[in-house]
Amino acid sequence: MNIAVFDSGVGGMTVLHHIRKLLPNENFLFYADTAHLPYGEKPKNELKKYIFEAVDFLVAHEIKALVIACNTATSAAIEDLRKSYSIPIIGIEPAVKPAVIETEPEKKKVLVMATRTTLKEEKYHRLVEQIDKHDIVDPLPMPQLVELAEAFDFEPNHVIPYLKEQLKPFDLTQYGTVVLGCTHFPIFKDIIEQIFPKGTHVIDGGFGTAMNLKRILERLHQTGGGSGKITFYKSGVRVDDQETLAHYAQLLKKLDDMLR
Repeated sequence: MNIAVFDSGVGGMTVLHHIRKLLPNENFLFYADTAHLPYGEKPKNELKKYIFEAVDFLVAHEIKALVIACNTATSAAIEDLRKSYSIPIIGIEPAVKPAVIETEPEKKKVLVMATRTTLKEEKYHRLVEQIDKHDIVDPLPMPQLVELAEAFDFEPNHVIPYLKEQLKPFDLTQYGTVVLGCTHFPIFKDIIEQIFPKGTHVIDGGFGTAMNLKRILERLHQTGGGSGKITFYKSGVRVDDQETLAHYAQLLKKLDDMLR
C-alpha cells in the first residue's frame, strides 16, 4: 500500500523529501491540488471542500497513511479529516515551539513566514499563545514565494528582491530563528539564509512530520513493501507528461542537495 502526501502544490515535496530519506522502502502517491491554488488566500470552508475531495480520491487508492504536507490545509481541516477517516493522518504546523525554545536563551526574536490563512487560523494563534510567553514571535505573510515555487522559478535574482521588500520593516539582527511555516518555503531556504545575518537559524516542520509518520507506521507494523516509487497527481489527474515529471525530478534533486 502507498503513503499519500497531499499539498496544494509542489511545496509538499519538501516534506516528501524527508519522508523518502526516513522511509526509503515505501511507495508514494503525491497529490498537488493545483486546480485550486493558492490555498493560502482562500476562506476556510472553501478549502475544506477541496481538501475532502482530494482525500476521498486518495483513500479510494487504498493508502495506508496520509500526510497533509500543507500548513494551511492542516490548520483548516486536520481535525475534521481525522474524524472522517480511519487511516493515520499526519499534519504539519509551523515549527514555532522549537524555534521559541531555541531562541529565548539568545534574547532574540522569532519570525514566522507563512501564508495569510495559516497566520489567521485559531490553530496557529493557540500554538503561539501556549509557547510565546515573552512576546518574541512575529508573523510575516509571504504569498509570492508560493507563486515562485509553483512556477519552478528558483532564480535568486527573482526571489531576493521580493524577500528584501517584504523584510524592509524588520531589523533582521533582532531575529535568532526564522520559521518557514509553509511547505513551499524550504525550497528557498538557501536564499533566505543569505538574507539574514550569519548564525540565524532557518527551520521548518517537515522533518518532524516525517519522523511522526515513521513512528506511527512502525507502531502499526506497516513499514516497507515498496521501492521508493512516486506516482504524481494534479487535482485527481495522473501526471504523465515528461516536462512536468522532469520539473518534479529537478525539484527533488534540488531538495536532496540542499536539505541534507
